[in-house]
Parts: sequence; structure tokens; C-alpha cells
Amino acid sequence: MALLRSLTAQRTAISLVYGRNANKSGSAAAVAARRSLQCAAVRLTPGALRDLNDLNGFYCVNQLPIQGHGQRRYVHRSDKSAATVQTLNEDKCTSSSASATGSRPQRDPLDVSFNDPITAFKSKTTWELMRAYLVYMICSSEKLVEHNLTLMKWSKQVLGQRLFTALMKATFYGHFVAGEDQIKIIPTLERLRSFGVKPILDYSVEEDLSQEEAEKREVESSVSSAGAVDQKDEGSMPQYHVDKSFADRRYKVSSARTYFYLNEATCERNMEIFIKCLEAVSDDDRKVPRAVATGATFGTGITAIKLTALGRPQLLLQLSEVIMRTRMYMEEMVGGQGNVLTHHKTIKDLEKYYATLGDNKNVKEFLKNVTSDKEGILHLFPWSGIVDEDSQLSDTFRVPDPKTGQMRRLISQISPKEEEMFRNMIRRLNTIVKAAADLDVRIMVDAEQTYFQPAISRITLEMMRKYNKEKAIVFNTYQCYLRETFREVCTDLEQAKRQNFYFGAKLVRGAYMDQERARAQALGYADPVNPTYEATTEMYHKTLSECLRRIKLMKDCDEDARKIGIMVASHNEDTVRFAIQQMKEIGISPEDKVICFGQLLGMCDYITFPLGTFLSTPVHLEVITNCASLNFAGQAGYSAYKYIPYGPVEEVLPYLSRRAQENKGVLKKIKKEKRLLLSEIRRRLSNGQLFYTPKGNYVPI
Repeated sequence: MALLRSLTAQRTAISLVYGRNANKSGSAAAVAARRSLQCAAVRLTPGALRDLNDLNGFYCVNQLPIQGHGQRRYVHRSDKSAATVQTLNEDKCTSSSASATGSRPQRDPLDVSFNDPITAFKSKTTWELMRAYLVYMICSSEKLVEHNLTLMKWSKQVLGQRLFTALMKATFYGHFVAGEDQIKIIPTLERLRSFGVKPILDYSVEEDLSQEEAEKREVESSVSSAGAVDQKDEGSMPQYHVDKSFADRRYKVSSARTYFYLNEATCERNMEIFIKCLEAVSDDDRKVPRAVATGATFGTGITAIKLTALGRPQLLLQLSEVIMRTRMYMEEMVGGQGNVLTHHKTIKDLEKYYATLGDNKNVKEFLKNVTSDKEGILHLFPWSGIVDEDSQLSDTFRVPDPKTGQMRRLISQISPKEEEMFRNMIRRLNTIVKAAADLDVRIMVDAEQTYFQPAISRITLEMMRKYNKEKAIVFNTYQCYLRETFREVCTDLEQAKRQNFYFGAKLVRGAYMDQERARAQALGYADPVNPTYEATTEMYHKTLSECLRRIKLMKDCDEDARKIGIMVASHNEDTVRFAIQQMKEIGISPEDKVICFGQLLGMCDYITFPLGTFLSTPVHLEVITNCASLNFAGQAGYSAYKYIPYGPVEEVLPYLSRRAQENKGVLKKIKKEKRLLLSEIRRRLSNGQLFYTPKGNYVPI
């Protein structure tokens, strides 16, 4: 009873001092409470701690080992003043090693077999487990999945809007989607964070277009108003031109959202939606102390965007062709293969190649605009000017003919109106990234088809150069099913090092493999896809290992290892195990916070939550009135994310359809998820936990 009275008094004192609705700190009650609190020394049981975790205005931010237990700190979210730290320790139980700043945290062993149903589903109610099991049972039926979108539309007609919405929320929508808008997703985000998992927000509304309408839009928006290019022209590359057979970019794609260009006003609306996502992530981030927000992404929340949502696809096609023709031009002059900077040629080397042209004005003007440093040429064209200024594409992408000295255009004809459209696309992207930087939120630019990707990567790297000067704001996405992924990542890492900006990368297997292979065969160009699944896995692991190797080198040289931040975005547990093992082998710890992991909401919880909740729970209470100068090295665990889609029920039906299709294609994963779900449901029912309420005590890394 004495302990209970002491805990009650303690909680009352804390509430008076730091509670959201407390009076100003100058009040007599608050002063008295603070003095009482400073003098208290309370022995806390795990149960009492769980009660204290609910204190309004407090957030757990650290854990240090104390005789086999941990020590957790609480920070009032609005407290920014400098002050001291008062620790409520057990009498004579705090070891000196535990109290040392920066001590390693007490860790639970991570089950890398990912077979622990309790850890996997501790964030879910029993009803949510039953719903998940039902959803996966449906996904196991090939016929139901094949006609899922038709069935959903039919159900809506039969049931009416209200009943259909209720049915979807009780099944697929409730399992795979966080909510309808920025307000309704808050409970999901808060619960994820309480279990150590952070959000990647994505407004997943898609237009439900017929194939004919999609093809019509794509063809119209992929051909210049200056006239279609004759693909028989010298230097023309067929893969960077629209083909009606593949104009519906949803063809054979089940795991990626597709935007079809309608007009510039639609692109403006897409920009506004992305900014609202940033604001939602920022609002969620502010619930966690800023001092916690460090690591590979420095902040915690992320928003995903697609460049095809922000502009006319024709411009990305033309820009991609320019980039590839530039590489071919360089290869013709100096030999070798790959990106321009990989040749390590200097301006003087180019002058030698053009020596036969004599004192040529065109050559001098061209060389003046080449981007280079002491190690050699980075780009033949001033990409910084293209992204930062009002450079005209048709005037920029010209190179001297090595035989005649005449300037040769590498970009197909582009009209003044299309020049303006390109500037609008870049303006929209700049607006989004600047908003992200101001809000301290990360941006992940999604990868798309190979005929867009050279332009997307080039523009994204320039955004990194511009905005990733102090931390990684912008991340690029690399699809490891492509043969050139390792080379592209190495090239971009070299550019980041030479131009001194923070490099952020999300590694995925990829979403367009079947479509890419079919398109390459039909249009007669080299298949860009790795020949086998095993080759893709090897590419993923090879690319990840190279990134980890470079991080380790920077760490060993006392450089800022966080200049490289990598997200392992994979549902493949072998790849997650590989990443963890590689980190251990080369000496990169979770505390370095340079690697994070990500999976989709509603999928592979048995991977995400064991990674994100990698902390011990028995702790001591420590009240901190200032977190600005504290060392948070004691925080443990892996940085884990869930990709969080949201949007109105009716407008996310195409997204839900894709999730069903994707799960049909990974029956082995579904089998394991169903087994773990059934195991946890049975355990809870046998233990009388039908009404289990998730309550997390963890902090996202």
C-alpha cells in the first residue's frame, strides 16, 4: 500500500509539473510538486512503469542497462529550456557502468528466423489478427484474386456505398490502408511508433482508368507537339519512345502505383497532395523529441513521391534518351562503358580529342560548360543549371561533332511550351523538397520504368546535391532486378563523395520486371532485367555490401558515416538476415543508424516488429527537463519502417487490388504469415486474451 501511495503521489507530482493541462510552472502547486519529485526515490515494477508510460506530455527517449534491466528517460515534448537531469534510482542498485553516458543498451536477442508470433503481432488486437487471417485466406484463392477488382465493384453496386465501405474497412481496406485522411491515420501512426516502427506516408488514391483511356493519355502525353520522332533517325533509341502496345504502364505491374498525365493542373494538385503528406509526417514526428531524430534519415518520418506525377512523361523520355546518348558519345570518344564520370577524363583529355578541329568556337563554348573537379569530368552538361535555373533544354544538350566541329543536338525537337512544362515539373519538385527540408521530413523518390529512370535518377541526384548538404533529405530508389544497378549505385556514390553531399538510397527488388522484359523483346532492345531471381538476389546483396563497405571505410577514417544512408526495403527475410549479418561482420551497429528496414503496412509484420521493438522493458524512471545536450547512444534496436498508404475507400480500390495480386504471387510468405497468425490467435484465446489491448513502450530509432 505504501508503494501504491508513493506511486500515486509521484504520478500526481509529474502531472502537475509537466502535464499538458498543468498550470504555469511558476504556480505554487507546481513548485511544490517539483520539489517533491526531486526528492522522491521510488522502486518501480514493470507494471508500475507501464502505468507511468501513459503520462501526458512524456516520451521515452533512452534506455541504459541497470543490473540486467534498463533505464528509460521521459521528455516533455514542449520542454526546450536548459535544465538538469534528475534520476530516480533504486537505493544501491545502480551500477557505475550502467550510469555511464553512452553505455550499450540491454538487448533482447533478435530471432533472425522471424518465427516469434508474440513479437510479430504484439501491436495488433485479436480482432485485427482474425481480420488479417481472413484477408490472407482470400489472397490464397487464385480465382478470387484474379477477379478481385470486379468483385469489389460488384459488391459496391449490390450493397450500396455505406455497407460497401463498412465491409472494406472490416477486411482489405482495414488491413492494408491506415485511414481516409491525415486525421484518421493518426491512431495507426501513434500505435506503430509506440512499438518502435516509423511511417513512410503515401496518399494512395489512383484513377480507375480503362485500358483504352490509359493508352490514349499516355500516347498523347509522350509525343512532342513539335512532331513524332522518326525512330530510324541516327542515334534514336527505341526504348525511350512510347509504344502503344505498352502505353498502359499498369501492364503486368502489381506492386506500384501508376500516374497518367492529364494536364498541368493535375500535376499541381499532385504536388499539393505530396506536401500534405509531408505535413502529416511532420505532425507525427513532432510527437517524438528532436534529439531522438538522428541516424540514416536524421528525422524519422518519410514521404514517398513519383516524378511521373509532377510532369509530362514525354519530357522524362526525352531526357532519359539524352543521358544515354551522352554516354554513347563519350564511349565513342574515349572507349569504355558507363556514366561519364566513371571514365575519369579531364578537360585537357577532351581538348586532345577535339584537337583536329583547331581553334573552334563551338568546342570552346562547350568545354566551358562541362562540369568537372580535380578528379576529372563529372558531367558533359551543366546539370545544376538545368535544375536550379531557367536553362533551355534544346540549347543545353548539344555536343560538338568530333569530325566537323558542328554542334549536334542530342535531344529530339522540343517546343517552347514543352520547355515551360519541364520548368514547371522541376519547380514542383523543388517546392516539395524545400518543404521537406523545412519540415525536417525525408523524401523518397520512387523508381519507375527503365525508359524514365535515367532522367528520374539524374534529377534526384541533383536534388541531393542541392538539399542534402547537412543531412539526407532526398533518397533515390534503386531496383535490383536490373543488370546495371550495382554500377549505377557506385557511380552515384562517387558523385556524392566528389560533390560532398549526403547520399540516400532505398534498395528494392523492383516492380516492373515482367513488363520490362516483355517490352524489350517486343521493341528489339537488350533485356535490362537480370536473368533469374537468384541473380536479382545476388545483385541486391552485392549492392548493399558495397554501400556497407563504404560506410565502414568512412567510420574507420573518422568521417561522418551517416553521409550514406540506406533503406533495405524488402519483404525477403533472407535479405534482411543478410543485411543484419553483414552489419555485424564489418562492425556497423544499429547505434550507427545508417541502415533502416522497410515493409508495407499489412505485410511481413513478423519481420518489421521484431526489428523495431528490439529493446528490454524492465526500466527505471528518469525525468529529463532538457534533451538538447544529451547523448542518446544508449538507444538500441534497428530502424524499422512501414509504408503507410491512406486515402478514401473508393479511391484506393486499385491499390487494394494490387495488394491482393501481389500477395497471390508470394504464397510462401502468405503461408508463413498465416501460420504465425493462427498460432498467436490460438495462444490468446487459450490464455483468455480475446480482448487484448496493444500497448507499446518503445521508441522509433
